[in-house]
Amino acid sequence: MCTHRPSCPAAESTAAESPEARVVVAHVVAAHPEQGWNLLCDGTVVFDDSGELLPDGRVVAPRRAPAGRLVMAA
Repeated sequence: MCTHRPSCPAAESTAAESPEARVVVAHVVAAHPEQGWNLLCDGTVVFDDSGELLPDGRVVAPRRAPAGRLVMAA
């Protein structure tokens, strides 16, 4: 699916397993911030809550910070 060079690893590869690595390497090809998701060039759909839907249908659960680490506005 990638047309850029160097092309990014496939979403299923171990090099792409790190969400941080995928965001750095894979490019956004369709952005829908009003709906809360972006389509990456490797076929992954990334949601604003940090969850992902991989091209093969597997789901990556959102990575949320523990409640104790959240800062609340006064």
